[in-house]
Amino acid sequence: MPDESGCFSPIHRVFGVYVYRNHADSNKQEDVTLNVKRALISVSDKTGIIELANGLKDLGIEIISTGGTARLLGDKEIPVIPVEKITGFPEMMDGRVKTLHPKIHGAFLGLRENPEHVKQAESMNIQWIDLVVVNLYPFEKTVAGSDVNLEEAVENIDIGGPAMLRSAAKNYRHVAVVTDPADYPVILDELKTGEISLETRQRLAVRVFRRTADYDSAIDRYLSETLMDEKILRLHYEGGETLRYGENSHQRALFYRDRNCGEPSVADADILNGKEMSYNNYIDADAALEAVKDLPSCGVAVIKHTNPCGYATGKSPAEALERAWAGDPISAFGSVIACNSRVDLAFAQFLKGKDVRHVGYIVRDGKMLPQDLPGKFVEVIIAPGYDDEALELLSRTKALRLLRIRELKDYTAELLTFRKITGGMLQMERDLAVMESFQVVTKRSFDEEKTALAEFTMKACKHTKSNAIVLGRAYGSGSFQLIGMGAGQPNRVDSLRKLAVIKAMENLQIEYDACQPGESLIDYTRKAMGEMVLASDAFFPFDDTVRAAAEYGIRYIVQPGGSKRDQDSIDACDELGMAMAFTGMRHFRH
Repeated sequence: MPDESGCFSPIHRVFGVYVYRNHADSNKQEDVTLNVKRALISVSDKTGIIELANGLKDLGIEIISTGGTARLLGDKEIPVIPVEKITGFPEMMDGRVKTLHPKIHGAFLGLRENPEHVKQAESMNIQWIDLVVVNLYPFEKTVAGSDVNLEEAVENIDIGGPAMLRSAAKNYRHVAVVTDPADYPVILDELKTGEISLETRQRLAVRVFRRTADYDSAIDRYLSETLMDEKILRLHYEGGETLRYGENSHQRALFYRDRNCGEPSVADADILNGKEMSYNNYIDADAALEAVKDLPSCGVAVIKHTNPCGYATGKSPAEALERAWAGDPISAFGSVIACNSRVDLAFAQFLKGKDVRHVGYIVRDGKMLPQDLPGKFVEVIIAPGYDDEALELLSRTKALRLLRIRELKDYTAELLTFRKITGGMLQMERDLAVMESFQVVTKRSFDEEKTALAEFTMKACKHTKSNAIVLGRAYGSGSFQLIGMGAGQPNRVDSLRKLAVIKAMENLQIEYDACQPGESLIDYTRKAMGEMVLASDAFFPFDDTVRAAAEYGIRYIVQPGGSKRDQDSIDACDELGMAMAFTGMRHFRH
């Protein structure tokens, strides 16, 4: 097991299980005091550089600088030593050669405790440089432009900058190196105490090597595609947080984060309460959040094994939750829930209010019988915020993980997704849309409410594993609910007959028993089924799904279309008095 550092070193493998040795202690280094006397500053991004340089000046630190940076600092009356005065060489070849000189790199790389290094430095009149502040030509920004040409891209490949960064970072025991303006205040604060700590120098050195690796990767990708017509994929994730185990208890697992993701996500959520997130928690929480991103406020998704067993909109978060939960109250036990609006007290009370019980159901003699269980057990809740009273109530359940994400508005969605296979990686565009069009292809049409219901039901279907058939219904003006779902079947007729319809009928029986309407269960069910919309994630290759749906009284279907036998399904709908619309967009999910 790891210690608090999370560091492992593999020893050997026994019966398929790796045994690990902690190596954190072996990497500890003796602290070396760093009193900064001289700094070199050469930056492309001038953000915060005046404030930093003024701070260094006030501390009596000598500043060496280059080109445009030196001119900027001079204009602000900050004393600088031009780099050519140190090297004895002027800038050459339009600034391509400025700092590639032994008097610069020797001042970075020399080991201060090594007598031979000290002797050589003295003989060559090399004076140590203790702080290096460098950032790089904006290559990534340059090649991101739509009209960039090869010559412009190549001119933005920095040579001296990465060389200085790497030299200084290699000698982090004696040199502090900064490449991110966000670190300037940290450096100044520590310098005011008299030195920069070894811990800070180590952290900054790692950030430098990470930055130069990303920079070289960007150059590799651009030139490989431009000059060699080859696409290169390099992915950068950070953290490596150790999880308790993977999908199963015999599998080790780590969690990495993409620090550059600008989209609200489970990965950057604040965990306000509960146990540590598990591998499966992350998978289901991500599925839940992606499902509610498609819904208008207020929307709720209840997820089990990445499938929406509950999905609903409502006039309030609590109403949406109650309806989503009712879509499959048995499966909702132990689920992951996402809400796309702020969680209020009523939402919390539905799950954890006084005397709340979880009413499950068992099938006996063909009837759904209630089974009373204590509480409503939920693994994770994800929302953009929690009212104080709601947070206090939910936090009484110490194990319940409460995740707070950023607001689901005004963000740029990630456009690509990746999937590892043995020996390879698949890349594709994310499935962010729902429908390309809404084309009614039958004699019977959809009214405005049924059209809105069809869109909601297709959203639910989009987030359900293929082959997917989903049944949705309206329960109020503009409010919708998933009432039956069939997922992951080899054929969609089974998804309909054996899963979606069965679940819908179970839910209708529960309603019937609760309200006791003045009609038979068969009439009540058939009337309700006739007002639902059936959504399919892919086209119907035959008319069998249409005819199976008609057997249960379903009258509205929405599907992508695109089969060679579309006309067979259209003719069957017209024969049976059903309405069907094509969306032009398939939603396979594997």
